[in-house]
Amino acid sequence: MHPSAVQNASYYMGPHGEPSLSRTGFLILSIIMAIFTVPAIILNATVIIVSLLHKQLRQPLNFALVNMAVADLGTAMTGGVLSVINNAQGYFSLGRTGCVMEGFAVSFFGITSLCTVALIAVERMFVVCKPLGQITFQKKHALGGIALSWLWSLTWNTPPLFGWGRYELEGVGTSCAPDWHNRDPHNVSYILAYFAVCFAVPFFLIIASYSKLMWTLHKVSKMACLEGGAVAKGEAKVASMVVLMVLTFLISWLPYAGLAMLVVYNPDVEIHPLVATVPVYLAKSSTAYNPIIYIYLNKQFRKYAVPFLLCRAEPSEDEETSEMTTVESNKVSPD
Repeated sequence: MHPSAVQNASYYMGPHGEPSLSRTGFLILSIIMAIFTVPAIILNATVIIVSLLHKQLRQPLNFALVNMAVADLGTAMTGGVLSVINNAQGYFSLGRTGCVMEGFAVSFFGITSLCTVALIAVERMFVVCKPLGQITFQKKHALGGIALSWLWSLTWNTPPLFGWGRYELEGVGTSCAPDWHNRDPHNVSYILAYFAVCFAVPFFLIIASYSKLMWTLHKVSKMACLEGGAVAKGEAKVASMVVLMVLTFLISWLPYAGLAMLVVYNPDVEIHPLVATVPVYLAKSSTAYNPIIYIYLNKQFRKYAVPFLLCRAEPSEDEETSEMTTVESNKVSPD
């Protein structure tokens, strides 16, 4: 292994002292990461560009979708690209300072994206269920939520730069993240707090908001006896989005968080570096399918994004309402 990568050699070796991966293994990981990273960069950049080009897309309920595209693009441009390069080389080539910078950047963008998923859940719940009455969702609310997602992520990813926790090489030693393995009580306290506020809180908000949303839609549809009508169709569409959102959240982040907590609570457990790498890649892969689920399934975004990707002539401008605004216009109320 390259000298710059040797910081905790036992962590990058297999359980019996063998190298964590063969040269072929590193190349395969590089290819896999490239398969996720290239579409992630293209799709998220497309979302951002078409939003800047078309005012119809610059609505408060779409701000969070664009914010997630910015965060996912940041993750792909830092963690994704560097993972492709480092795995192709077979070692982490940026030294200790580079490890800290990459670990911070990927965590910062990743947690911001995760918080934005929760923000989208809360926004849709407020628009449809109206728990505070007839309060219109405005630009200031959207911008406030976006600012909070970045501030929340910055607050909890900065401490390792100043001694509470630290960023360290992970998995097969070609990427960096918060150090889940260090047994120092000071580090463990940070990891536990990080898990609680950066994973458990967004997860709770997503589950609670969409449970409320689905119950409200179900009750209104049943009361109105509109099976097969507009409300029922809207319910089915939102239901499919909910299922995809929860599933992708769990697939992306639950293995990563679960493995981290396992290591924290049982430091003596033996985990092969390759096994430890799989959850890392699952979390990073969310940057590719997030824009497909949350953007491509939005009819208005699809209207502009698909021609842009295919280099076709753009559709004529009109003032049609986005899917989420359409949901809002249905005036669904829990009463």
